[in-house]
Amino acid sequence: MRFPSSNLTFAALIVLSQSITFSAHAEAPSLQTDGPVIHLADNLDEEASLGWCIDTEGRGLSDQLHAHSCKPEGDDVLFTYVPETGMIASATYDGLCMAYNDPENAENPFGLVSCDEGDPAQQFVYNDASMEMRLASDPAQCVTVAEIIDDAGPYQSRDLILAPCGALEASLKQWVIQR
Repeated sequence: MRFPSSNLTFAALIVLSQSITFSAHAEAPSLQTDGPVIHLADNLDEEASLGWCIDTEGRGLSDQLHAHSCKPEGDDVLFTYVPETGMIASATYDGLCMAYNDPENAENPFGLVSCDEGDPAQQFVYNDASMEMRLASDPAQCVTVAEIIDDAGPYQSRDLILAPCGALEASLKQWVIQR
C-alpha cells in the first residue's frame, strides 16, 4: 500500500510518539534491601537500579533525612509507616520518627526526631491508590525528592523535600511501603 508523503510522515510521527511514550514509563528499582523500607516506585535514574529510600543523612544515626540509594546493607534506610498514627518511624532507631521540622531549609526540611503522636509535623497520610505520601496538616503537599542527584560514596542521594502534589511528576512522588 502506498501513502502520499504527508500520510507517511504522519504515520511515522504516530509510531515515533508511541515509542517515546512506551520508553517513558517508570522503571521499577531492583531492591536488594531486606526489611521495611519506604522507596520511590520509579528507579528514577539511580545508576545501580537500587531505587531511592528514605534514609538518614551520613552513616548511621543522624537527625536529618534524605533519599538515598536503597543500600543492600545498612540499617539507616529501614523505615515503617504506621497508618493508625500517620507516623513514619525508624525501624532501626527505636522511638525516632520522620518530621517535617525545618520547613525553611530547602535542602533538608525533614529530620529524625523523638516520636510524638501529637506533633503535626510527624503526621503523614499515605494514599494506596495514588502512592502519594502527603503532609497531614497540609494535604496539598507531597513528600518528594529533588531532581538533582548527588554522589554519596559508592551510592547516590537526593534531597527529600516537600512540594505541591499537583506540580509534581508521578515518578517524583509515588512511594512504595515495603513491610
